[in-house]
Amino acid sequence: MSEVGRIPKPKLRGLHVEFIKKSLGITTLVCTALGLALKFGHNEPRKRDYAEFYKTYDDNAAFERMRKAGVLQSCK
Repeated sequence: MSEVGRIPKPKLRGLHVEFIKKSLGITTLVCTALGLALKFGHNEPRKRDYAEFYKTYDDNAAFERMRKAGVLQSCK
């Protein structure tokens, strides 16, 4: 007769807590990475573009263009 080892009992106690800890860690890392990607990939270039636009923006010239085009009806 051959010697057959016993199958170990499955770990059942604390399995859910262990899974939640692992999932929480992964979720934290993914959310942090996505937040940084959004900040540096979308928000910072957008801020830079707005700052560059307003460096050369002449509000009086824009006002005159709109007035001549008839957009501003209350101005003569």
